[in-house]
Amino acid sequence: MQHYMTFPAIDPIIVELGPISLRWYGLMYLVGFVAAWFLAKKRLSTTPWTEEQLSDLLFYGFLGVILGGRIGYVLFYQFSHFIEDPIYLFKIWTGGMSFHGGLLGVITAMALYARKIKAPFFQVADFIAPLIPIGLGAGRIGNFINAELWGRTTDVPWAIIFPNAGPLPRHPSQLYEFLLEGVVLFSLLWWFSSKPRKKGAVAGLFLLAYGCFRVFIEFFREPDVQMQGIYDNILTQGQMLSVPMILFGLFLLLRKAPVISHKEQA
Repeated sequence: MQHYMTFPAIDPIIVELGPISLRWYGLMYLVGFVAAWFLAKKRLSTTPWTEEQLSDLLFYGFLGVILGGRIGYVLFYQFSHFIEDPIYLFKIWTGGMSFHGGLLGVITAMALYARKIKAPFFQVADFIAPLIPIGLGAGRIGNFINAELWGRTTDVPWAIIFPNAGPLPRHPSQLYEFLLEGVVLFSLLWWFSSKPRKKGAVAGLFLLAYGCFRVFIEFFREPDVQMQGIYDNILTQGQMLSVPMILFGLFLLLRKAPVISHKEQA
């Protein structure tokens, strides 16, 4: 008889001081942000920006992730709940973030910041794109520690029985996402962006690669309860939202554009 690992129930709160608490998921966001900051500084010399402008850019991006991620989750995955209780949008402590919503938030933030400093949009987008997988990977580790967003049932030897997910073993899909959306995507984009590319090509590769990875991983990830049965079980919500990313990423990579460096775009 096959024996599977039973995931221990870990308190999502690391430490609590009065009304302030540090959660694993929040810590992973912080780790991702700090790592992105150090790597962005490493490449700052390839841009026309100052360190102060870089700090502002990353702050804009961080706000885009938080606001877009929450709004996207509520609209994409909990819309009926939102209609019944509009205040639910602001109940961040109940959990719930969407990557696709966070992406739209970051795109909006980059567009606003590019306009503010009078820089081409794709100069900002191509610089930021290789930094995003760091936060994605850290977030997936947070999901794994919280034993949430688990995978579909399976009998593979590395399957895990998660708390609150029933007695059956499941794919540790959070770790699959950490590997593909975090490690592999970061390595690919960091290498690709190390040389001058067509304007928008780095951002395009991010959209294409993430979209493909997400579509693949969704076959192993259990759909959110409220989304099960959507699209007649052919596609998940995550896959549907990733299709436009793939198409637009292909467009950016295949379109004719000059090869140009970050500094030359200014």
